[in-house]
Amino acid sequence: MHFFTRFVSLLAFLTTTAVADPVAYKIDPDHTHPAFETDHLNGLSVWRGNFRTTSGNITLDAAAHTGTVEVVIDTSSVDLAMSKLEAHVQSGEILDVAHFPTATYRGRLTGFKGNVPGSVEGEFTLHGVTHPLKLTIRSFKCQPTPMTRQYVCGADATGEFDRSAYGIDYGGYLGFKMNTRLMIQVEAVKVE
Repeated sequence: MHFFTRFVSLLAFLTTTAVADPVAYKIDPDHTHPAFETDHLNGLSVWRGNFRTTSGNITLDAAAHTGTVEVVIDTSSVDLAMSKLEAHVQSGEILDVAHFPTATYRGRLTGFKGNVPGSVEGEFTLHGVTHPLKLTIRSFKCQPTPMTRQYVCGADATGEFDRSAYGIDYGGYLGFKMNTRLMIQVEAVKVE
């Protein structure tokens, strides 16, 4: 009987230690700048820009192959390296930042290979409209940083959407293509 009791105790210990709780991370706004690519004049060129201000949270349970992502983008922080164009993109004709000050991506980590997620199944809210949007994770890594010794996870994920589906169809009458690529490059610090 004594052996059986010890065996059950050991089994209970191994079971509880094998199941890890999800680890919480807070997005580092200095190292997270979602970017986008969109057509200009029906293939004449590709406009690229990013957003300077973001916030959000990530959870990760690598052993259980689960996790969540939330990235909140300040749409008024759009950066296109041309102030006149930025003002136009912020206007009611495109992002309408006065009425829609944020864009949000929320999803769950999926497609794990080992302990590394390969995709995010989620929803993107832009211009007050929400649609499903899958992101492919091109790189993912967690490690302590050599400068601060904080534990950080970083990723680079990308997906594509039709901006007219979000009510942003400016330029369509000129032949602008509506397909837009979203690239979310993120670093997040473990919450202690």
